[in-house]
Amino acid sequence: MSDENQKKYTYFITGGGTGGHIYPAIAIADALLKDSSTQDIYYIGNPKNLEFEISKQKGYKFLDINIQGMPREFGLKCIKWLINLMIASIKCKFYISKYKPDAIIGTGGYVSAPPLLAAMLFARGGKHRVPFMLHDCDAMPGLVTRKFSSDAAAVSLAFEVAKDYIKNKNIFVNGNPIRDKFKTLSKENARENLGLKNKLTLCVMGGSQGARTINDATVELLKFLSQEKDMQIIFQTGKKNFERVIEQLIRIYPNYESDKNLIVRPYFDDMVSVLKASDIAVSRAGSLSLSEICASGLASILIPYPHAASDHQRKNAKYMVDTGAALYIEDSEITKQSLKQAVLSLTDDEDKLKNLQENALKLAKFDGTEKIISQLKQIADGELK
Repeated sequence: MSDENQKKYTYFITGGGTGGHIYPAIAIADALLKDSSTQDIYYIGNPKNLEFEISKQKGYKFLDINIQGMPREFGLKCIKWLINLMIASIKCKFYISKYKPDAIIGTGGYVSAPPLLAAMLFARGGKHRVPFMLHDCDAMPGLVTRKFSSDAAAVSLAFEVAKDYIKNKNIFVNGNPIRDKFKTLSKENARENLGLKNKLTLCVMGGSQGARTINDATVELLKFLSQEKDMQIIFQTGKKNFERVIEQLIRIYPNYESDKNLIVRPYFDDMVSVLKASDIAVSRAGSLSLSEICASGLASILIPYPHAASDHQRKNAKYMVDTGAALYIEDSEITKQSLKQAVLSLTDDEDKLKNLQENALKLAKFDGTEKIISQLKQIADGELK
């Protein structure tokens, strides 16, 4: 069928609040944009959140709704939240009526609830029925995924174990959508991009906002790892913790700026180069980070965020450890000594390092995005119900 005669699809994409929900949505949107059958893409989110900034940078049409995270306890704030949820859902019903999407995909977070609720209300009202698909990144699926899964046309998961929490006849374990660059960028070119040499490299990252416990332990190790072990270290401190880290570094290692082995920044726009340049990662255990760590074939030392919703980071980390792809340290136990011991257990044992790297790469799913796009098109065509 020629492009002129090909059926064209309009999609709503929603998911936000944190990068773990936003970046998979953006990876899906980027892939849809390249698909010749795509007519329009609209991103539904909160204009005060990160999803607005990222989707605008990408040039996606943004449809705004005002919704925040649900309060943990019932009270006046909860009543106000419920009112906002209904207002946002009504606004999404208007968006559906106006733009008539062929399918909706939600990647989780509270932002995705109103569009999915609106799609359900339309379906039950017998009007412009819009099928929706869910993608969940974590070993323990989020609240939105669990609540909406039974009404979804299909559910995409990153982890096999997540199936235990989902009720749906069309469940697919696709892995997380990751950027194409992970498939094509070589370690040598990644190191060139960062001005690094071809030698053992460690990256430390606590997410875009950083992690104080990880930062504090890392700061005290930088001089030792660089000077005594001749390792290169790429250190993402997080924007809100950068000044504190620099103050500590000036006190502990005054000459750090002249050390060619160190790159210390608040945030990296090009995380693909950071990960592909590395051999070992010290990281939180957000699902997208783990997918990218696996796609880069890294041995990882995981320090899960202890207050993550449904304790999903610990569950993600446990999965990695159980498959022989990572080491694990509790956040409450992360110190200079415990981190040093974990790093040296890998640098001083080449077989152990290689084994973790190989096991991580085995977990990588490079075709997750393509599978999700294929399933989404099947939903739009009514082939999956």
